[in-house]
Amino acid sequence: MVAHAHDTTLPHLSREQLQQMVAEADTGGRTPQGGVGRFVAAVALAWSLFQLWVASPLPFVFGIGVLNTTEARAVHLAFAVFLGFLLFPAFKGSPRLRIPVPDWALAVVGASCAGYLYVCYDVLSNRPGLPTHQDLAVAVIGLVTLLEATRRALGLPLVIMAVVFIGYIFLGPYMPEMIAHQAISLSKGMSHLWLTTEGVYGVALGVSTSFIFLFVLFGALLETAGAGNYFIQSAISLLGGLRGGPAKAAVLASAATGVISGSSIANVVTTGTFTIPLMKRVGYRPDKAGAVESAASVDGQIMPPVMGAAAFLMVEYVGIPYAEVVRHAILPALISYIALFYIVHLEAVKAGIHGIPRAHAAPWKQRLISMGMTVSGLIILAAIVYYGFGWIKTVAGDTSVLIASLLLGLSYIGLLKFSTRYPELRMDDPEQPLDTLPDIGPTLKSGLYFLLPVVALVWNLMVEQLSPATSAFWATVFLIFILVTQRPLIAWFRGGRDLAAPLRQGISDLLSGLVTGARNMIAIGLATAAAGIIVGTVTLTGVGLVMTEFVELISGGNLFIMLIMVAVICLILGMGLPTTANYIVVSTLMAPVVVELGAQSGLLVPLIAVHMFVFYFGLMADVTPPVGLASYAAAGIARTDPIKTGVTAFSYSIRTAILPFMFIFNTQLLLIDVSNPMQLTVTVASAIAANLIFVAATQGWFLARNRWYETLALLVIAFSLFRPGFWMDRLFPPYSLAPASRVMGIVQAAPPGYSMRLWIEGEDLDGKPISKGVLLTLGERGPASARLQETGLRTLANGDRLDIIAVRFGSQADRMGVGQGFMITGMDVPTVRPAAEWMLLPPLLALGLLMLFQRRRRKT
Repeated sequence: MVAHAHDTTLPHLSREQLQQMVAEADTGGRTPQGGVGRFVAAVALAWSLFQLWVASPLPFVFGIGVLNTTEARAVHLAFAVFLGFLLFPAFKGSPRLRIPVPDWALAVVGASCAGYLYVCYDVLSNRPGLPTHQDLAVAVIGLVTLLEATRRALGLPLVIMAVVFIGYIFLGPYMPEMIAHQAISLSKGMSHLWLTTEGVYGVALGVSTSFIFLFVLFGALLETAGAGNYFIQSAISLLGGLRGGPAKAAVLASAATGVISGSSIANVVTTGTFTIPLMKRVGYRPDKAGAVESAASVDGQIMPPVMGAAAFLMVEYVGIPYAEVVRHAILPALISYIALFYIVHLEAVKAGIHGIPRAHAAPWKQRLISMGMTVSGLIILAAIVYYGFGWIKTVAGDTSVLIASLLLGLSYIGLLKFSTRYPELRMDDPEQPLDTLPDIGPTLKSGLYFLLPVVALVWNLMVEQLSPATSAFWATVFLIFILVTQRPLIAWFRGGRDLAAPLRQGISDLLSGLVTGARNMIAIGLATAAAGIIVGTVTLTGVGLVMTEFVELISGGNLFIMLIMVAVICLILGMGLPTTANYIVVSTLMAPVVVELGAQSGLLVPLIAVHMFVFYFGLMADVTPPVGLASYAAAGIARTDPIKTGVTAFSYSIRTAILPFMFIFNTQLLLIDVSNPMQLTVTVASAIAANLIFVAATQGWFLARNRWYETLALLVIAFSLFRPGFWMDRLFPPYSLAPASRVMGIVQAAPPGYSMRLWIEGEDLDGKPISKGVLLTLGERGPASARLQETGLRTLANGDRLDIIAVRFGSQADRMGVGQGFMITGMDVPTVRPAAEWMLLPPLLALGLLMLFQRRRRKT
């Protein structure tokens, strides 16, 4: 795709070419025919069935096929490597319809090396750290084949990065003094990367095996069932009639599709095929139409519950429950989408763009009442589900799952029968003009049952608080039931009596969805394995500390410059990487930098805020030219210059890029320390208003075209609404420092969930003195020593200080860089001062005055 960068515009891409683009990026560009094609599909089907088997309780019920995590990871990677060589051609000129013999050989060799840990698990576990010549040969060949499969599936960026890190392992003594390390033998390096769970088979591949596959499979089955088309058609029918309606529909459809999609490129092609031509037709410039779709699709990767599969990696890397990750991520994602909605509205206002007329234009009061009834019905249904299921759980106990499953099945049958009253939604031809919009009611009501699997998934995750893997498994089982039965039941409800053909089609849809889910996972499985090389290098050589020292040296210890440097580095590291590998790389290399240097500068924030910061900027690479693949896909649909589309998309995405800088300083945007409904309301309202005002400033238009001083005023107002505490801190210090002698008493009296800001001193491994702050969250009430031990600290009073005599591995304290032998010198205690929210009033007053001036100017 990069080769097109020199063209002024891309030629129009047909739907087949767009699907090929997605295949090249996500599922494999090769489609073998005949018996070979059936064999490859059978392997992909076997992979999906294996993952469902591992996630199910059946292995433990029957006592067969029980695998530990390492064995499951090995089989998972073996499938990914095998299918990677068969389905991703080596070069652009390689055959697409057949598989060359060398690719068969590489597939067998690569899969054998990947599965070596499964086959020889018992032998290897009996001699850890003592690899034989055979072990080393397998490790070297395995790494080479893994990197080649990764090159085919993901391109060169991740491969080059992995090769550089492998080279760093063995060439450490010859590096410049700042990054040099002791010599590491081939035996130790290969053993660490391939034969342990520190490298390729580490946490990232484990998350891919346990969680990501099931969610990607869930999304593929939901798309196969027809949910993707339902989301797009519903968005167009709801919003297409508004000013700039097709662009607003693109934003809503991309948000809905992003819930089930793990790929920004697939999101662009799925929704953009319909929305981009509509945007152009109503008057949007081609580059702006492509940019809207590109920005909306990339934002789908920050939208819970999947977040491009990064949410499950955050669970492992940050060490908090999945429900907490979703809670912290939801508000920034919604703010970003609302702001993009406002951007397309402003573009429509500036260009005088209107919406698409409706086929049956009812009076506005009737439309309002109809929409209100529909929305109210959905809210009432949600309330019945939430409180009804909660009541069932309280009364029925363990049998509540059976009762809930029965009610869910009855709801499915009822909604499916209800949907047969309306015409079936069919995929529109984007080449044909859409002169009138479909009616809202029939469109929404024709596929309400598609929401049930999503409801089941979110219920299991957020209410039942089952593990992500278990939640996805049961939601997928329900979705499999829907796929097989929806066609025969629809035929039955519409008076048909020949149910055999619809049943066969349902089974065919199921098999197709299972194969598609596995093909979608090839690139992700390879990406998480290859990214494990980088993680393994960091744990083996300590290069993460070098990165911290490098950023500290360049930034001169300035906190803001450090954050900008980290953002730029994350943007560069994320270029050309899929979401999962992107997050693994930036969180491994850059998150510790923010934690360590921020702590030394007094910036004490929860670890989830740091990981969200680097994750957001890593994702920005998807829309940033010259490598932003989402922008290339959108430009191909819009028939415009991809670089121009990428630049426009990047300008639209500034409203997303500003959010990490805001929530790193104001963690209330992540719903942290939001303690009551009023505070929640104020936080949400002020954050949404701040981002909308920021958009108005960057777009140069609020109620009228901005003058330069009005733009500056809007930027100051947006900043003040995002960070009211900044101005309050100037007037009243937020904390006072309590001596170490008072720490135990404060810890004893603190409520559960209290964020403890400790100041510590000590020396690192090189004897360099360290003085920094750490933020630790206290658990339930109890003795002070027990509460500290829960955070990972064991302390001993020593005069006017507390000595840290032990730090539990993997604990909060360990993740925050606290070491044995450090000492606690003090603790920040909140001061008594007015609430920071009072500082929202002056910017709101200034905003009101600015609105008054612009309204008067617009009238004249």
